[in-house]
Amino acid sequence: MLFRSALRNNLGILMSDVAVEQAVGDRRVATSDLLPHLFARVADTRQMTNLEAFGLPVARTGLPSVVGPFSIFDARVHLLQTVFDRSALNDRRAEQHNERAARFANRSRRDLVALLAADLYLQALAADARVGSAKAATATARALYDQALDLKSSGIIADIDVLRAQARLSGESTRLTNAEHESEKAKLQLARMIGLPLGQTFTISEAFPDVAVPEISFEQALERAYQERPDYKSARERILAAESRRAAVAGELMPAVHASADYGKIGLSPSSAIATYTVVGSVTVPIFEGGRTQAKLVDADADLRLRRGEADNIKADIYYDVRNAFLDMEATEQALRSATETRELATRALTQAQDRFQAGVANNLEVIQAQEAVATASEQFIDARYGFLIAKAMLAGSVGGAEVELKRYLGGTNR
Repeated sequence: MLFRSALRNNLGILMSDVAVEQAVGDRRVATSDLLPHLFARVADTRQMTNLEAFGLPVARTGLPSVVGPFSIFDARVHLLQTVFDRSALNDRRAEQHNERAARFANRSRRDLVALLAADLYLQALAADARVGSAKAATATARALYDQALDLKSSGIIADIDVLRAQARLSGESTRLTNAEHESEKAKLQLARMIGLPLGQTFTISEAFPDVAVPEISFEQALERAYQERPDYKSARERILAAESRRAAVAGELMPAVHASADYGKIGLSPSSAIATYTVVGSVTVPIFEGGRTQAKLVDADADLRLRRGEADNIKADIYYDVRNAFLDMEATEQALRSATETRELATRALTQAQDRFQAGVANNLEVIQAQEAVATASEQFIDARYGFLIAKAMLAGSVGGAEVELKRYLGGTNR
């Protein structure tokens, strides 16, 4: 649901879809140059002709130099066909590669949007988790404050313990308010990304998804990225298109064979028209074009070098993307384990401090410090889990197919 909405409403995806449609149109235009062109023409002409203007010395014969007016009726079907044209053939190949490149670029854009949507979704989940943590801390601080009031009324503790508990409750209440505001802002960004109607409210009820590490080695991921990354596949298609375009330009120096034919009826009127036809085969041989083709070859060579450079750059980016993704996975996984252990220890320390305070063995300063440690550990745990999930998302994007893989990496099937 999340990714479908983001992909359906993203302006960049809509523009990319249009680019694919334009590439399809260009490919069809290039293909049409190799297909038969058939059209019909019907003409009814009324004319008067000066025969001497065509070099006929009719005046010497005593015949009138002007003939007409008379009518000519001509109904005819025309056929044009390219028999062999190396330039047109390679133009079609170039547009076929450009169409495939546009489709891969569209997939790359969809992967990018999926990554952005996943990032905002995880940010919203993290913000919602911080709200839950702040609510729990506020409830604990309120319980401590109520406990301090009870103990003070019994004469067990001094006023300073109540003041400390009250200050802690005020601080946690402020933290809760700030967390709620940040959560609403994160949900607004997510709603904007996935294209929800303006003003529509929604809640995030899901917890963090499963964080199982994908079982894939760096070498496997790198090889898969070279094979599957749509931006790299698009760049390679652009190279093939540039090579075909250069071959098309070189083909302009080669002979081209075309055929044309027509069949119809011609006469002074439709009733008196008789059938006629014409069949023409032609060979066009370029001899001199003022260096135009050579200049186009220079431009095609430059474009080919540019496309190869772009592909090499993307291939290098893939290596660093995959490497960075694995380093982030290792670091964030270790941070998550450490944060989980720290949170558990802080929770146990808080429980012991509360028991000591309840028994009158210690003042509530120890409890407040333990509360602060729990709050800090909870924040570190939320950050670590968010970072680990983002690292998984970036790994999915670095190897290609993020639109599909993110659903599996983040857990669930409806996102």
